[in-house]
Amino acid sequence: MAGAEKHYIMPRPTFEKPVKLAIVISPYYKDIADNMLAGAMAEIEAAGGTFEVIEVPGALEIPTAIGISERLSNFDGYVALGCVIRGETTHYETVCNDSSRAIQLLGLQGLCIGNGILTVENRKQAEVRADPADQNKGGGAAAAALHLIALTRKWGAQRKGVGFVPASEEIKIAGELKDNPTA
Repeated sequence: MAGAEKHYIMPRPTFEKPVKLAIVISPYYKDIADNMLAGAMAEIEAAGGTFEVIEVPGALEIPTAIGISERLSNFDGYVALGCVIRGETTHYETVCNDSSRAIQLLGLQGLCIGNGILTVENRKQAEVRADPADQNKGGGAAAAALHLIALTRKWGAQRKGVGFVPASEEIKIAGELKDNPTA
């Protein structure tokens, strides 16, 4: 059982300038979501950060809401929280795989996202993982986002573009001269 194993937890990052995160959450299983939210909020507050909670209907909408928020707002990072419990159909695999893949693609574009979407076999597994006094996966997702924000700040400013096309100021036109001040 994974819950019995001891694992290393990195020290909480510190920030010279405050951080602001969006917690994007699907309250489909409200009690589980509330526990995950409590863990995430406590972790962000312990790091001196602030947050805004954005609710969406389900796990599939979480990456879309993060993408919209990145384009239209000013968050340093994101915490994705939700829960998918296996049912009797293949919908479970679709939701798990597509939400995870979309979050990973956003992360590869430079967004600082802690993925706390639980993918479990049953409600009991979800309850243990969501409980702030037990596995605290909401707090872990917030910690992941905070560590990525710290890394971004260490290495420079985050790019604002989301997608596979670079921002217009990053596009080099063929034939430009390096010492041409108007290029």
